Amino acid sequence: MRRHLYILFLLLLCIAFPLQPAMDALGAQQPAVAKKTVTTAQKTTAKKPAPATTAKTPAKVAAPTKAAQKTPPKNQVAKTPQSAKQPTVAAKQVGKKSQPVVSSRTAVVAQKTTVVKRTTAAPAVARKKASARRPTLTRKKPRATATASPAYVDEAGLPDIAKQISSRSVMVMDAGTGGVIFAKAPDSPRQPASTIKIVTAMIALKSLSNNDVINVSRHAADMPSSKIFLDTGKSYLANDLINAVLLASANDASVALAERIAGSEAKFANLMTLSAKMWGAQNTVCRTANGLTADGQQSTARDLANLFRYAMQHDEFARRMRERAISTSYGKVLRNHNKALWRLDGAVGGKTGYTVAARQTYVGQFTRDGQTIVVAIMGSESMWADLEKLVNYGFKKQKEEQVALAAPHIPESDPLRIN
Repeated sequence: MRRHLYILFLLLLCIAFPLQPAMDALGAQQPAVAKKTVTTAQKTTAKKPAPATTAKTPAKVAAPTKAAQKTPPKNQVAKTPQSAKQPTVAAKQVGKKSQPVVSSRTAVVAQKTTVVKRTTAAPAVARKKASARRPTLTRKKPRATATASPAYVDEAGLPDIAKQISSRSVMVMDAGTGGVIFAKAPDSPRQPASTIKIVTAMIALKSLSNNDVINVSRHAADMPSSKIFLDTGKSYLANDLINAVLLASANDASVALAERIAGSEAKFANLMTLSAKMWGAQNTVCRTANGLTADGQQSTARDLANLFRYAMQHDEFARRMRERAISTSYGKVLRNHNKALWRLDGAVGGKTGYTVAARQTYVGQFTRDGQTIVVAIMGSESMWADLEKLVNYGFKKQKEEQVALAAPHIPESDPLRIN
């Protein structure tokens, strides 16, 4: 029995001895393959998440192993990371054959890449949408509120008229006494323009009769407008030319009268200066018969008021000044330039004037409720508006002064005086 067991043991040794090298080799090879597989799987997991498996496609699990076998060494991975590029390429290649199975992390990377591409491709659209969502905060502009002009008043409580008019020089005078009601730079010398024609007309009324014949020189006919276009080949009556000077402010008629009276316009201008001084205008110097701008020619608002106050005491002068229109002996209608006759209550007569140097000028007389004032304006930019304010102010001021003068005066020593 022992012999049989010994023989069996020897047979087993004979069989096992040749197989031992193969088993040792096989045992040594299997751990190496497993270790290599684990290392490759770890690298793949570090670079790329393992793909998720589904119940429908279990055979696709081997795909990461192939991708892991093609993964470059560590030194190349550090230089050129391909984690962002591989999912896109894999999606394109597999998309043609079958739907890829990707992990959640790969899907997030793909979505981010798509969002970046869309934003880069259409920045203007993204900005418009963002601006549409963003509430617009606009600062409202304050509404312009109408502010009333300051009501300036003087010591008597009346409006401070000096700050409400554009005229640079003004005189409002009591026509009866010559007293000053209101003045603004009344002695400032300025170009008088056509208001100086009141002196020309007054000298003509004193020097000529209505039927005197006037011849017209080329110098007179060539005067600029305003004019009545006198003809050098014709003769005119003095009455027609005087009316043309006062109503139509005719420059050619003024020079024709001056040459008829004094022989030349220059000599007549000297006569005008002397006459003006005798009639109360001490600061007036005349160089022309019609008031056109000339060097050395000047007048003041006070002088114009004194001259017109004096002229209106002449009946013939005052009668002509009231006319709104007069027909000449040869059929021409002369219309008065003084619009105050139909614009302002109480207007009696007046003379207008304008040149670029003088601006708007005016001198006239007004009567209301038995009160009469003379208003002279020089250097105005809104003559008719200024005139209306000055006339209304002048009558109010004059009335208050008369009431104050009419009030009984009680001496301080009177026992009936109330303190």
